[in-house]
Amino acid sequence: MRYIIDRLEEGLAVCENEQKKIITIPRTMLPNEVKEGDILKEEKGSFTLDPENTKKRRKAIRKKLEDLFE
Repeated sequence: MRYIIDRLEEGLAVCENEQKKIITIPRTMLPNEVKEGDILKEEKGSFTLDPENTKKRRKAIRKKLEDLFE
C-alpha cells in the first residue's frame, strides 16, 4: 500500500492512501526525514520512503503549475 503525506502535525502524519482515504500514522512509525508530499510504502506494518515516486509526483505537480501560469 502507498500513502502520500498530506501534512505533519502533533506527532502524527496525516496521509492519503491510494483509495483517497485519509489516515493518521504516528511519526514514531516513520523514517525521521519524512516531509509533506513524500510517498510512503507500507509492507507488513513497516513504512519506508519511496523517493523515486515522490520525485515523479513532485515533477508532475510542478509541470501542472507551470502550465497553469503560462
